[in-house]
Amino acid sequence: MNMVESRKGEWQREYPFASRYFQRPAGRMHYVDEGTGAPIVMVHGNPTWSFYYRALINVFRASHRCIAMDHTGCGLSDRPGTDEYDYRLRSRIDDLEALLDHLGLHENITLVVHDWGGMIGLGAALRKPERIARYVILNTAAFLLPPGVPFPWQLEICRRDSALVRTLVRSCNLFCWGAAIGGTGKGLSKAARQGLMAPYDSYASRRAVHEFVKDIPLKPDHPSYETALEVDNGLVETVGDKPMQICWGLQDFVFDELFLAEWQRRFPHAQVESYSDAGHYVLEDAPQRIIEAMKRMLELD
Repeated sequence: MNMVESRKGEWQREYPFASRYFQRPAGRMHYVDEGTGAPIVMVHGNPTWSFYYRALINVFRASHRCIAMDHTGCGLSDRPGTDEYDYRLRSRIDDLEALLDHLGLHENITLVVHDWGGMIGLGAALRKPERIARYVILNTAAFLLPPGVPFPWQLEICRRDSALVRTLVRSCNLFCWGAAIGGTGKGLSKAARQGLMAPYDSYASRRAVHEFVKDIPLKPDHPSYETALEVDNGLVETVGDKPMQICWGLQDFVFDELFLAEWQRRFPHAQVESYSDAGHYVLEDAPQRIIEAMKRMLELD
């Protein structure tokens, strides 16, 4: 049994899903696969995991097949060292593409993305656009930092690979705590806070949290810049005129209204809802409103 699973507490009641695993070269990837029907694939960012999508899974598994993966090093997935796994964007996209192939998901997917899951999810869509039928966008980006948009100083500090930053991010769990405190407009419930942070309870378990931040490509000399540029350049053609539902928390200090405006500029046909009382963890602040928007998109009203 995974160590996190053995320590489940109050949050377990909100995440009553069977664990499934997919073997990758660097270790096992954990994922949830609940329900039957047309697939809804949910891709998380940093520092979350499949627990973040529990509200959607609990509702939509009655009508759809709901798949939510944990990226390598995150959630209940294995935590390989950097000598076994490079923790780069291209590898993340490879992992998602391999899981979709493994599960036989080749068409009619509703793709739900949040945070860095946007770049990963749309990166996989770029390779086989015919898989995806519709998109749900939750406080994320699948493009490089737009011109004129400042990069938050908090993330810039966490991107550094110094002894001090490793102490703050991995020993003191600063990034996870900061996201839990500042990522919501309403404040997390005790169960939500426990669940979101449960997998990241030691220095070793927080490797992926730090590596995710370090992998944000801001300049052409960054190892993941070319991959991100490919996604950026192919984004409009990849999505085309397929239905897109954007649900956006306006109290997000990273993916703010300038990112929302960039999505709307590229996809003027998208249906947009913005929530003044919601933050980066928009699914924690506005789950029912997002569920209702998705029901309309999926014609479940």
